[in-house]
Formats: sequence, structure tokens, C-alpha cells
Amino acid sequence: MAELKTEEEQIAAIKRWWKDNGTSLIAGVVLAGAGIFGWNAWQDYQEGQAETASLRYQQLVALSASQDAADATDEQALTNARSTADELVENHDGSLYAELALLLDARLAVQQGDLDGARASLEQALEDSPRRYVQSLARLRLARLDVAGDDAQAALERLDDSIVEPLTAQRHNVRGDAYFALGQKEEARAAWQQAQTLTDAQDRPLYGVALKLDDLGTDTQGTDEATL
Repeated sequence: MAELKTEEEQIAAIKRWWKDNGTSLIAGVVLAGAGIFGWNAWQDYQEGQAETASLRYQQLVALSASQDAADATDEQALTNARSTADELVENHDGSLYAELALLLDARLAVQQGDLDGARASLEQALEDSPRRYVQSLARLRLARLDVAGDDAQAALERLDDSIVEPLTAQRHNVRGDAYFALGQKEEARAAWQQAQTLTDAQDRPLYGVALKLDDLGTDTQGTDEATL
């Protein structure tokens, strides 16, 4: 009888506990299940967004490449390519594809003669991207726009900011352009020679550096074919 009473007491205690805690326990299970479902749905959404961004970026690259191969004055083609870039940036802000689209849009804007638009895209990439390589590319291209816009001193100041090591040869190249625009030929020569030395060491030649040095009467070695 004692054992039976003990079992009855245990059952009664379980019933009381379930009455007091059962609702919250069920709610917790439901919420946990919903959390798992929500997380999986979010993961699926993120993967879908990344895939969409990748496809749109591939389309943008194809449009840009076809434009390079065709007539660079085809305004409609340029406009279509830039619209694709704008869409990618708007719909996938914060992604690497959006940042690369900004860099491509800047190049297309230059082809259109829209230097202000090119500068705006590069400044947005510089400001928004957490990636130092993208920041460095944007900074270099902004410096080139500075030189093209007769503000070589601004280019030199911009190039004092951080640039990733793989792009240091390009930094010296643009710095040489800025010095040359300011009429400082010896400084330009030194910068271009440094760019040439780095490209030879890295086996990543920059187009035009050897020609610039030749124009200054400097013998150079190594090839000078293509770059990024």
C-alpha cells in the first residue's frame, strides 16, 4: 500500500507540474520549431539572393564586355548596362556583387563622358565596402579622375591613403601621372620607375609605364603589356 500511495503521489505531482508548466513548455517547443524553420527560411532566402546577384552580375559583365567590343559611343547599350548596374546595387546592397557593379558602372560612366557619375559610383564603393581591395581599387580610380580633372594635387593626397600591397605598382603609376601633370618630371620619373620595378618583380606588367619612361628619355627593361 505504501508503494501504491507513493506512485499515486508521484502521478499527482506530475499532474500538478504539467498544469503549472505544460502550456509554457508547449509554447517553448512551438517557438523553437518556428525559430528553426525561420532560420532555414532565412538561409534559403540568403542563398537565393546570392544566386540572383551572381546571375545579374554575370549579365552586367557580359553587357560591359559586349560594349567594349562594340562601338563605345552606343548610348543605348551603355544606358542599359548602367541600368543593370543600378538594379544590382539597389537590390543587393552590401554584397560583393553590388560593390563590383559600382566599379563597373564607373567605367561605363567614363565611356559616356559622365565623370560626375563615375566619381559618385567610386565614392559609394569606397564608402560602403568593408573590403580593402575594393576600397583600394576605388581610391586608385578616383585618383585617375582627379588627374583627368586637372586636380593632380588631390590625386597625390588621395594616394597617401591605404592601398593594398598587390596594387602598389598601380599606385606608383598614377602617382607618376599626377606628378607629370604638375610639371614635376623628376618625381614622375621616380614614381614610374618604382612602378616598373614592382611590375617586373611581380610579373604583372602595367600598360603604358615603359612608354611614359621612354618619353622622359629613360631606358627600361621588361615587358609592358596589360594590367587589371
